[in-house]
Amino acid sequence: MPRNALRITAAAAVATALLTTSACSDDGGKGATKDGAARKVKPLKWGDCEAPTVEEGSGQTPGKDWKCATLEVPLDYAEPGGETIPLALIRAQARNASGRIGSLVFNFGGPGGSGIGTLPGAATEYAALRERYDLVSFDPRGVGRSAPVRCEDDKQLDAYYASDSTPATPEQEKAFLDNIRRYRQACERNSGKVLPHVGTENAARDLDRIRQALGDEKLHYFGISYGTELGGVYAHLFPKNVGRAVFDAVVDPTKTSEEGALGQAKGFQLALGNFAQDCVNRGDACRLQGSTAKEIEDNVIALQKALAAKPIPGLGGRQLTETSATNGIAQALYSKELWPLLEQGLDEADGGQGQLLLALSDALNGRDQQGRYSNIGAANTAINCADSKERYTLEQTKSKLPAFRSASPVFGDFLGWGMMSCTDWPVAGAWDTPDVSAPGAAPILVIGNTGDPATPYEGARKMVERLGRGVGVELTYKGEGHGAYNSGDTCVQQAVNGYLLDGKVPGGNTVCTAT
Repeated sequence: MPRNALRITAAAAVATALLTTSACSDDGGKGATKDGAARKVKPLKWGDCEAPTVEEGSGQTPGKDWKCATLEVPLDYAEPGGETIPLALIRAQARNASGRIGSLVFNFGGPGGSGIGTLPGAATEYAALRERYDLVSFDPRGVGRSAPVRCEDDKQLDAYYASDSTPATPEQEKAFLDNIRRYRQACERNSGKVLPHVGTENAARDLDRIRQALGDEKLHYFGISYGTELGGVYAHLFPKNVGRAVFDAVVDPTKTSEEGALGQAKGFQLALGNFAQDCVNRGDACRLQGSTAKEIEDNVIALQKALAAKPIPGLGGRQLTETSATNGIAQALYSKELWPLLEQGLDEADGGQGQLLLALSDALNGRDQQGRYSNIGAANTAINCADSKERYTLEQTKSKLPAFRSASPVFGDFLGWGMMSCTDWPVAGAWDTPDVSAPGAAPILVIGNTGDPATPYEGARKMVERLGRGVGVELTYKGEGHGAYNSGDTCVQQAVNGYLLDGKVPGGNTVCTAT
């Protein structure tokens, strides 16, 4: 896993590319002194979109249906009349203008995912919603072209993501800590001005500015992965402004970053076991050696150990290391559609060829085929560290590794050592856990997936409980992969569409089962 893999998610557009080879805000009485009405939010001026920037993940210029705009927001909400930063937005208007409900704002997760780079490529999956909503997304502050956090350059990042993330000797520990220190110093040197202001609470305040600029009385919202945490914080700050909202692939708001990382270790291990069992069930059609899921998992561990001792050829002049292989395995577990690539990649790596697993790792880390990195990794670290108070010493981290290894022999060490991502970060964290209580908010549909590796299923119930009575409405999807709506499951999509389009709240504890 990447060192900053606390809440990272794979954007749909990345997976697709790999497969192809002020008005005064109503904040419910909270935070008025920080936001206030010092700056009136002006309507947006929409124009033709440019191609996504390198920071947004590159790619083709969106088609003629898409328009882009920029919204200026306060850098520091404690000084709402002071310096501003730009937020980049993208929109495709509703097809049924006479039946239009309003705007549906998407956040695809990360933190650090670019809405500009993701929504156009994923829009076909939301075609039913576009009938009556303008589909809107944005680059959150610190992301893409919205005052992006920048740390190391492309060559440095190649070395950073290939380096040993699970040190076993004092010399390896020193090299690991030196890597983290250099990365932190680069972030501070290149983005020191924005680092104190990229946390989730500020992003939630930005969301309300976006709502006002769009001309919507309520925020209709679709949050995925980290987008559920952002949505929960928004609901807490602005409960009266919540419209129809869906949280899919839900971050557990009751867990600290350490507890969340441990939950991810268990979640990715579960997903790997489900992948391995599926392979076994296909008999001779499975390319991997092993007659049981446990044997396949043991072979993955053996591959990790072999790569730690001696990397194998990857792409170009780069090698597949233990770290990049583990990243690639994790990337493929985000979606069942990527399982065939994982099977092929593991088989090829056993034969000494690491190209496919390295390509999967590149997708997770935001590296394109030209060797250019988006800023998803830098933004992910900066936002996580601005949010979480937790800071770990080497000794504290090492003391916690046994619990991580017990949770996952494949991913535990990587996620355990990853807790040091925020060590000596120049900005103090805001909270142990976010407050998402939202009394008086409209119902929010909260979807948990029993096979989700990155945001384990239990988080959905915790989100429902913390949102409060009459707000959170739970839906369970018994399936695989990160998230439920984009699985294509008819039951899930009917429930979501019924709420967003017709206002029909599903019955509590609705269960959908993958077919």
